[in-house]
Amino acid sequence: MTGTLDLQGVKITLGDRTLVDLTLAIPAGQIVTIMGPSGAGKSTALAAITGTLAPSFGMSGRILMNGKDISDLPTRARNIGLLFQDAVLFPHLSVGQNLAFALPAPIRGRAQRQARVDDALASAGLTGFAPRDPATLSGGQKARVALLRTLLAEPCALLLDEPFSRLDADLRAQIRSFVFDRAAQAGIPTLLVTHDIEDARAAAGPVVDTFGNPLPL
Repeated sequence: MTGTLDLQGVKITLGDRTLVDLTLAIPAGQIVTIMGPSGAGKSTALAAITGTLAPSFGMSGRILMNGKDISDLPTRARNIGLLFQDAVLFPHLSVGQNLAFALPAPIRGRAQRQARVDDALASAGLTGFAPRDPATLSGGQKARVALLRTLLAEPCALLLDEPFSRLDADLRAQIRSFVFDRAAQAGIPTLLVTHDIEDARAAAGPVVDTFGNPLPL
């Protein structure tokens, strides 16, 4: 189920310093970008949304998903997908097993689960990759598999923590388009954090700093 990711006065502090102060509503299918230099609090904002904020930080405000306050829910119960700078795949599992790991519990039976995995791989131009060892994949292939695994979990929202920063320029543009297109097709509210202006331009949505101030591109 998709809907709106709503940050209502989410303020994050470290000691007497305010790092983040955001009020944002991200509707289904839209990408909002938070831009800023390293240390500005971008990833800290994502940690607050996923429920992984370190105890040293203080947080106030509310985080709502589809109108439901998820601010105090444990991470797993929030159903928020997250992509990192590195495509974090389980090295002891095959590509297909990595994807099957993310499938929701109601999808049962080996045949049904395998069909979901095969369809996902085919949609990304990776037909036949299910038995592959993740270590044998290229950077672009790993990035696609990581996104497929995130989307197969049917998240209510998607967070992107500079997932393109380690890719070369040509591959970066290709994978960026792949990720943005899939998020739009799934109708998932998406929040991207980056320091790269080209990422923000490609997202084609509102761009703000960690205090919610609109940024020109």
